[in-house]
Amino acid sequence: MNLTQSQIEAARAQVPLAFQAPLPVRIRRYALWTFLIGLFCWCLYDFDMSPLRIWEGLGRFGRVLSFMFPPHVWDNWADFAEILNGLGETLAIAFLGTVLGAIFALPLSLLGAKNIIKKSILRLSVRRGFDVIRAFETLILALIFIRAFGLGPLPGILAIAVSEIGTFAKLFSEAIENTSEKPVEGVKASGGSRLQQIRFAVAPQVNPVILSILLYNFESNVRSGTILGIVGAGGIGFLLSDRIAAYKWDEAWSIIFLIIVMVYIIDWLSGLIRSKVIGKWDGAK
Repeated sequence: MNLTQSQIEAARAQVPLAFQAPLPVRIRRYALWTFLIGLFCWCLYDFDMSPLRIWEGLGRFGRVLSFMFPPHVWDNWADFAEILNGLGETLAIAFLGTVLGAIFALPLSLLGAKNIIKKSILRLSVRRGFDVIRAFETLILALIFIRAFGLGPLPGILAIAVSEIGTFAKLFSEAIENTSEKPVEGVKASGGSRLQQIRFAVAPQVNPVILSILLYNFESNVRSGTILGIVGAGGIGFLLSDRIAAYKWDEAWSIIFLIIVMVYIIDWLSGLIRSKVIGKWDGAK
């Protein structure tokens, strides 16, 4: 039965307590909001985010931007080739790190999926291992590997690969757990082994999700690769850091623009691959 607004107002006037949360619930809500607002204000104060400091920072930022324009145009092919080589190195670091991380993460994800491994102790131990790996930020791993292997692309590749093992293993295992059991039962009823059940029943369902995860993380790792270069892990980030340290802001902006273009092209190509490959998988169902 649909009530009119006047009937609702009349009912609210007769039994007002029925139209509001109980007192303990309201007190908890007010206390939570008070805590969150107080925490937010305290963080602003403790980090000295005063309006005066923000205004002064914006002024200095404006002066930095003025140094960036007009952008630098390389008239020397050797200098421009160095920039292109840095971009290519960043792409290679991201690609190799992503692929290596996926290669090691895939078998680990099977151990962490509850529909593959029934023993909870083994599965939970593997899952906690994923958490330990993901606790280390890629930049921290890069600094550790630079200390171990020296400067260059290798520490960047290893940092991305190790970081992605934890991320991929977790995401892959969750995707495997969300697959339907009906195809597995069909392969099992036809006499298929456990490996064949995974190969012919689980893999076709999870492959589009895995591909989508790989493409997205590759895009993210390209951006991470520029940061890793700043700490000495190779790539375009090293050249960008060098230009900023030398106050060559026009060259720095030109490099940033090239990085934006590269990320845009990768994003476009990733979308194209998703629509082509994943679309074929969807059409085959």
